[in-house]
Amino acid sequence: MAAVKPTPARADRKLQLREVLEWLVEDRIIEQDAATKVINEARLGGSGTKHPFVVIGEARLRTRTGVTMNAEMLTEWLANRMKLRYYHIDPLKIDLKGVTGVMSADYAQRRSILPVEVNGKDVTIATSEPFVTAWERELSEMLKLNITRVFANPVDIERYQGEFFNLARSMKRAEAAGVPATSGITNFEQLVELGKAGRQLDANDHHIVHLVDWLWQYAFDQRASDIHLEPRREMGILRFRIDGVLHEVYQFPFSVLVAMTSRIKLLARMDVVEKRRPQDGRVKTRMPDGEEIELRLSTLPTAFGEKLVMRIFDPQVLQKDFKDLGFSQEEHEVWQRLIGEPGGIVLVTGPTGSGKTTTLYTTLKQLATPEVNVCTIEDPIEMVDARLNQLQVQPDLDLTFAAGVRALMRQDPDIIMVGEIRDIETADMAIQASLTGHLVLSTLHTNDSPSSITRLLDLGVPAYLLNATITGIMAQRLVRTLCPHCKEKQPFNREEDHRLWHSVCAPFKANPPETISRPVGCVECRNTGYMGRVGLYEILQLTRDVKQHVRDEIDVAALTQAGYRNGMRPLRLAGAIKVALGLTTFEEVLKAAPLA
Repeated sequence: MAAVKPTPARADRKLQLREVLEWLVEDRIIEQDAATKVINEARLGGSGTKHPFVVIGEARLRTRTGVTMNAEMLTEWLANRMKLRYYHIDPLKIDLKGVTGVMSADYAQRRSILPVEVNGKDVTIATSEPFVTAWERELSEMLKLNITRVFANPVDIERYQGEFFNLARSMKRAEAAGVPATSGITNFEQLVELGKAGRQLDANDHHIVHLVDWLWQYAFDQRASDIHLEPRREMGILRFRIDGVLHEVYQFPFSVLVAMTSRIKLLARMDVVEKRRPQDGRVKTRMPDGEEIELRLSTLPTAFGEKLVMRIFDPQVLQKDFKDLGFSQEEHEVWQRLIGEPGGIVLVTGPTGSGKTTTLYTTLKQLATPEVNVCTIEDPIEMVDARLNQLQVQPDLDLTFAAGVRALMRQDPDIIMVGEIRDIETADMAIQASLTGHLVLSTLHTNDSPSSITRLLDLGVPAYLLNATITGIMAQRLVRTLCPHCKEKQPFNREEDHRLWHSVCAPFKANPPETISRPVGCVECRNTGYMGRVGLYEILQLTRDVKQHVRDEIDVAALTQAGYRNGMRPLRLAGAIKVALGLTTFEEVLKAAPLA
């Protein structure tokens, strides 16, 4: 393939749609008929000002192999063809303060460029126009810096020109103004409309409102599950948790962090002045496309100030089924048997962030038919669902879990979900509810299913009551799944593979697979090799054989072995199956699941 090089005669002109399509045909990526069709449609549609990659992407042009082309794919292809350095703009890896100090927003927009890296005397600038080069010499003379040009997606360049420079402008104004007074705002907002601040700022924009708006939209775009605003000695740190891993996103001036925290607390109806004790709150946001997303807020007084953590609850969680959560066919059948019982207690156990809430809400969504009354007592209510009667714990009013269950018992319930069994009083009320013919779902914080029995015994629940009421216990964990775009299947033959398989499956005799998949890293997964998470499940059914081992003086090892004989599959073995299916890796399973 002959490389296309920009020549002096072709310098300082924009890329043309016709030539891009000709090159695609020449490289045997598309057919000539498809190229002609795109040119004709573009002529009729009047898309002359759009970048060719955008036009082709909007036309949903397919390659000869049936793949729909997009701007990112075209950018990488043309970079390889023209021997240019391809660059994917990942906003989580950009030093916003550094890059926006290189040039003005107006200059970047006029030249259709975007600074993406600054390192001493070297600056990397992204462009999507290979034949426009005059700005390189111009910038080099003005800045006295070494310019490295990279080829990037025109959609990303246009988008981040607005986001990066608007954010930097808001930050500069906020820092100059210090902490704004918020006492004059008396309207406590219940629904926050995102995207109303607009892309272009003027002198009357409220910079803190814009920063909070940006923060939430940015977190949603990046698939974050949690947002951390953390004070340090002289600055504030913004971090996102994505697929279970924290990423540092931005460093704020301390005064801006304080102002943003106050703004968010105000929206959540929290006490803005009180910074000496922890507080909880919630905010419902609406995206520009109309989608509503809820956030649960928690503040904590730390050595350097008030830390704010926001947990994001995606409304799509309520639309998921058990297959989406990672249940195998066998696990799904066992779980359906447990929640199909007319009474008894079913427990979900695991550490914080292991997906217990998602599992319970998916279960309640299935159970909440018009024929039954489903009631919940939670602290706090994590996801509001119109099909459920949800009650929130309020200790200040003596409305505890136990008192809530007692109140719900008088509401003619069929199914009761108790957010967490924390003490003997709550455990007693859950047992009384199950003994009177109600199905009770609840959570515990234990390492595995058998240790939940030990935990309840430690709380003071007699063994005979556990045998009479508990029908099943499910422990769960979340592991990162391999990116479907770049994972690589390899033969299972390395010595390290066998060692890890033994670590995961011991002491169970499970035959290793012929192949396993490994992470590679690509644009879609930010070169991590992973995208999304899936659940590992360990379900202990309290059959007659298992109940024989539930005694006041319990032998956990004997109880565990009885569980294995009755079909319980430990978390690590469940993980090994996910590895064999090419969904995750040994390392992820060993990180998440306790020793068998």
